[in-house]
Amino acid sequence: MAGRRTHRTRGIVLDHVKLGEQDLIVTLLTANGAQARAVAKGARKPGGRLAARVELFSETDFLLASGRNLDIVSEATLVDPHERLRGDLERVSAASASCEVARLTSFEDAEDSFVYPLLSRALRAFEEAVDQPHLDLTVAAYVFKVLAHEGWRPELDHCIACGDPSPMWFSSAAGGALCESCAREIPGAEPISPSQLAWMRALIGSTFDQLLAADVTSECALWLVGCAHRWAATHLDARLRAFEFMLAL
Repeated sequence: MAGRRTHRTRGIVLDHVKLGEQDLIVTLLTANGAQARAVAKGARKPGGRLAARVELFSETDFLLASGRNLDIVSEATLVDPHERLRGDLERVSAASASCEVARLTSFEDAEDSFVYPLLSRALRAFEEAVDQPHLDLTVAAYVFKVLAHEGWRPELDHCIACGDPSPMWFSSAAGGALCESCAREIPGAEPISPSQLAWMRALIGSTFDQLLAADVTSECALWLVGCAHRWAATHLDARLRAFEFMLAL
């Protein structure tokens, strides 16, 4: 690495792509909120010094050296490996779905101080969730929180089309709640109860600690995470394969 410019950053590992026989290209959400990609040489080599430090979902301090096309990982020190996610399919799937959304809501050279701590807290919430309903609830909360921050906040207090204060339907494509009359004009609109609207508000407005302590049924949590998937897929205009896998479990 002699002669190369280097810089330090903390990052959450969002994604891996194989490179050659022993290397990986890692996609990171950095501490300043920008997305970065770097080559981790030897990361696929059994017993390699970088292997455990660039695991998916890990928070790691990196020393990156400037390369011709991509930065190169020169040094890496684990900060939080999020070990409780390992070996648990449901928790791994929750983390994978959320990192997939994080990858689509962060950009190179676009700093945003909100997104890193939000994802970091969400990953800890997935470790702390005591059952599947609370795991579903925290995934839904992460998705709605990050998308609301990015500008895709659902309208939940009145009909988004006419302003009726008593909406009874919801449409991701329309951008939120709808009255019965306006819902007739929107393909795919689905009925929504006052309780479900209140839960959606809570996903955006409550802390992860509050949501982890909340009393939620498995049916409600499953509906909320399904709604979060539809909201993200619609507004990110992307097929969310990791999210689909999580919902299929």
